[in-house]
Amino acid sequence: MGDFFTSKESLEFLKNRFREYYETIDIGLPDRFGRREFAFVLFGGKGMIRHLSFDKKINFKTFLKERVPAHTYYSTAYYQEPGAPTMQEKNWMGAELIFDLDSDHLANAEKYSYAEQLELVKKEFYKLVDDFLLNDFGFDEKNLDLYFSGGRGYHCHVKDKTIFDLDSNERREIVDYITGRDLKDSLIFRERVTGIKRYGSRRYPSGKSLKMPTPDASGWRGRISRGILDIVDEIMKSEDPMKKLEEYGVKRTDAERLLDDLSEERVKRIREGNLDQSKTIRKFFLNNALRKTAVSMSAGETDEPVTCDVKRLIRLPSSLHAKTGLKVTKTTLDDLGDFDPLRDAVVFPDDPVKVELNGSVHMKMNGEEFNLVAGEEELPTYLAVFLIGRRLANII
Repeated sequence: MGDFFTSKESLEFLKNRFREYYETIDIGLPDRFGRREFAFVLFGGKGMIRHLSFDKKINFKTFLKERVPAHTYYSTAYYQEPGAPTMQEKNWMGAELIFDLDSDHLANAEKYSYAEQLELVKKEFYKLVDDFLLNDFGFDEKNLDLYFSGGRGYHCHVKDKTIFDLDSNERREIVDYITGRDLKDSLIFRERVTGIKRYGSRRYPSGKSLKMPTPDASGWRGRISRGILDIVDEIMKSEDPMKKLEEYGVKRTDAERLLDDLSEERVKRIREGNLDQSKTIRKFFLNNALRKTAVSMSAGETDEPVTCDVKRLIRLPSSLHAKTGLKVTKTTLDDLGDFDPLRDAVVFPDDPVKVELNGSVHMKMNGEEFNLVAGEEELPTYLAVFLIGRRLANII
C-alpha cells in the first residue's frame, strides 16, 4: 500500500456508513455484559478507549450511535469492577477460553489473495474445532460459539464453565497440545526389531523399524499416522514428486535423497504401519505430519497466542471491522464449509459510490466479480467500504 493515505472524506464516508448500520441493527451483547470491560477505536482517533462498562443495554447502544466506533471490543473475562481504570482494581472473576486464528499465522500468507487466505485459515479453524476441541478435549458443541472475525480469521469462544478459572499457564498447556509443541516421536512410535544376527552364542538385532499407531488411534498418535499416510499418498500420486517435496519445504538435495530412500518396498511397509529407521524418512514424515495436523495459532515461536491471555479483548459479535466493513458473523461447524465472508458477512447495500483506486483489484464479493484498474471507478457501497478500509481507494 506504500504511501497511500486514507483521506478525511473517506473516513467520514466510512463513519457515516457505520452509523447507518448501528442505527438500524439491534446489536446483541455478551452474557453478563455488566461484568465485561468494553473498548473502542474511533475513526481518525489515536489509540484505544478502554476501561468502560455498561450496566444497561440502552447505554451501550447510545454510545455506538453517538461515537460510531471503527472497532468494538469486549473482555473475554468477567470482573467485579469492569470499569475500573487498572486491571488490578477490576478484580478478575474468570474468563472464557478464546481461540483466535488469523491468516498471518499461516506460512507464506503474503503469497495468497485475501479470499485465499480466508479459505486457508477456515480449514485450520475447522481442524481446531472438530479435531481438537470436540474430539480430543470433549467439549460440547453447545458450549462453543464460532465467529468470522470481520477481518482475516475466525474466533472460537469456549464457554464451558470448567475452563473459566484456568490461569495463563494452564491455558498455555492447552495451546501446547493443539500445536504439538515438544511432541516427541518416542510418544508416537514404538521401536521394533526386524531381524536377528548371531555371533557365536549371542544374538543381536540386525534391523529396527518404528511401529506406527493405527490411523484410528485416539489423540496425537492416530493423528500423526493419518498425516504420514496422507503425505505418502500425496508424494506417490504426484506427477512431480520432487516438486511436491519442495512444496513441503524440502531442499532439492534433501528431496533427492528422500526419494532415493522412499522405495516401493518402503512405501509398502509404511502403509502397513512400519516406518523405517532411515533418519531422512523419519525426520521428514514426523515433522511434516505434525505440521500438517497441528493448528497454527501464532505468528511465530515468541508470539503469545490469544488463548493464554486471561484478560483479552475480543471483537464484539455483529460489530463491524473498519478495515473491511465486514460484520463479526456467527456461524456453526455444520455451516462453516459453505460460509463465505465476502458474501455472508457483507452488510452494506449496492448503491453506487465513486472512488479513486490506487491500484488494480481482482476479486469476487457479494456474488459479483470485479476486475478493476487504478483510477476512477463507480462501485457498490459494500465494495467501496471494503477497499477504503484496506487503503486501496479513496472516496471522490
